[in-house]
Amino acid sequence: MQSVVHLLSGDETEQETALAIARNLLDDETGRIDDVAVVVQAGGISAAKRGAETEEQIQGLVDDGVSFKACSNTLAMKDMDESDLVAGIETVPEGAVEVTRLQSEGYAYMRP
Repeated sequence: MQSVVHLLSGDETEQETALAIARNLLDDETGRIDDVAVVVQAGGISAAKRGAETEEQIQGLVDDGVSFKACSNTLAMKDMDESDLVAGIETVPEGAVEVTRLQSEGYAYMRP
């Protein structure tokens, strides 16, 4: 099984919940979870910034194989650059399109 967590909110509690969901999926002991992706866009991009309180947590997830994807449209709207993001986060042209693409490939959608 594959899952995508959609992180849209700038709310710190929702960001922490989204990252906890990603960790729980990754740590699933049944062996049924094959892939976990997190798509960040809109206010959720703040969690993916270097220096954010969530940087270490995100870096650990990336290092453990979670695929993080940041919306390039959001970066442009917030006058941010890819270099502003935690190492290992890739950019995609549009976050919503990426979520839709992943769902069409069989990823289960989750949003805190």
